Amino acid sequence: MTLQPILPWWLLLPLTAAALVFLGWRILCERRRPGRTGRIRRALLVLFVLTAAFRPGIPGGSAQAAAADLNVFFVVDTTSSMVAEDYGNAAPRLAGVRQDIMAIAGELPGARFSVITFDTEAHVRMPLTTDTSALDTITSILQPQVTSYAKGSSITAARQVLAERLSAARDSHPERPRLVFYLGDGEQTSGKEPEPMALDGELVAGGAVLGYGTSGGGRMKENTGMESDDDAPYIQDRTVDAAKDALSIIDEDRLREVAARLGVPYVHRSAGDPVSAMLQEARAGALERTEQDGTLGGRTEFYWLFAAGAFVVGLAELMGIIRQLREVRPAARPLRAAHGGQPKDTAG
Repeated sequence: MTLQPILPWWLLLPLTAAALVFLGWRILCERRRPGRTGRIRRALLVLFVLTAAFRPGIPGGSAQAAAADLNVFFVVDTTSSMVAEDYGNAAPRLAGVRQDIMAIAGELPGARFSVITFDTEAHVRMPLTTDTSALDTITSILQPQVTSYAKGSSITAARQVLAERLSAARDSHPERPRLVFYLGDGEQTSGKEPEPMALDGELVAGGAVLGYGTSGGGRMKENTGMESDDDAPYIQDRTVDAAKDALSIIDEDRLREVAARLGVPYVHRSAGDPVSAMLQEARAGALERTEQDGTLGGRTEFYWLFAAGAFVVGLAELMGIIRQLREVRPAARPLRAAHGGQPKDTAG
């Protein structure tokens, strides 16, 4: 038997203790009053709800149950190089990033997702949530840094923010495996070596580093910050005498270094590549497939039994309240005399 509470332990345990103390106090105060059946119903209702909140279960179950226990972090490179037009049919690399994020989310139904982006600095664009509509919205509006603000970036600029978010997720729900998907091109433009992506080995249970771009490189349109940059000029390479369109080239060696630091595989992504095969390897540290039928190992939940019990008891309590309300009758008004507004004397 295992427990996976719906709230962090530090919050659920005090709430449970307070509820039990209040329940015991009410039972002691009303032990000599009529209505023993009602007190038993209310006590059962509280106990059923508290037990359901702890989510008891045993190992085993379906892929959906296991995926629902995952915290998934997408770390997305949003530097200018991520709009290099060498993904698929001259599409920007961010187009592939958007497709892969939503494809991964589709393969992990019920998981919690977070999005962290980085260019010169790192930002949490979306905290952990099961709302895939919010994930779709955040992903669809991903844009590179405004070109005029770009001053060089590091491929590990998100290391501190990622470490903080992973630590917070572990502290609040230590039973949930944490997957990290790093999506970028590995191009280091800060002029110095990147700081190592040093994380506690227990923080990352699986994931992958996904690389975008080609060895031939691609041109990048400027991001002016306007709503539509379709007609924006291409970023220029001014390190040569005659300025020309700059090219961004994927650096797979650096991406492999990031993958090694995170303890996850590196996978190059091209247009049309499926995510299912990549996920099998990416989740190796978090979820294991059974040899019998290839489904993912999870757990069988029992909380619904106690939730159903709470519903039945609560329904009975509601019916009792309705019955008591029906028994209440308004007090009869005294008869008043026709004159003077005084009650009529019926004695004589």
